[in-house]
Amino acid sequence: MAVPSEKLDRIYAGGDDPWGFRSSAYEQSKFRATCAALPRARYRSALELGCGNGELARHVAPRCAAYTGVDAVETALHAARRAVPRGRFHRLFLPAPLPEGAYDLLLLSEILYFLDPAGLEALADQLDRRWPMADLVCVTWLGPSGNPLEGQEALGIFRTASRRAFRPARITSQYRIDLSRAPR
Repeated sequence: MAVPSEKLDRIYAGGDDPWGFRSSAYEQSKFRATCAALPRARYRSALELGCGNGELARHVAPRCAAYTGVDAVETALHAARRAVPRGRFHRLFLPAPLPEGAYDLLLLSEILYFLDPAGLEALADQLDRRWPMADLVCVTWLGPSGNPLEGQEALGIFRTASRRAFRPARITSQYRIDLSRAPR
């Protein structure tokens, strides 16, 4: 990962909602747009990488029979467990082997720019090999990330490394949502 775990822990040092996901009209609107971009009404099992405090999961999990979230910060995971009590959560520092499951939805919301190019390539390869028939949604912040990679750059590296075909589902001045729909 391009961003060290200590930085991630510092982000959450002041509380479990450092970006104001719960109270921000912008964030809540982006979560609704992410759900609107999903090509299916229902999923068997979702895997969200970088689930943070579970606020996107709160929107997505009702559409899934099972939900699994992954994050590197225990404070975030504790909040996510409260947000989605029926979900499964794992603490992982990417790149790492991802939890087992028959996922048909993969969510990567504002996580790609926390990785370095090698980590993005490894992640794309793992997702393509293990869950080639899953819908994959990438949400990317277009402003400055404060990390070595900016959102557009990280998304480009990930898309190039993946064998999937992506299309933009929504592009605003602040974020974009890209979708790779599983072949039917």
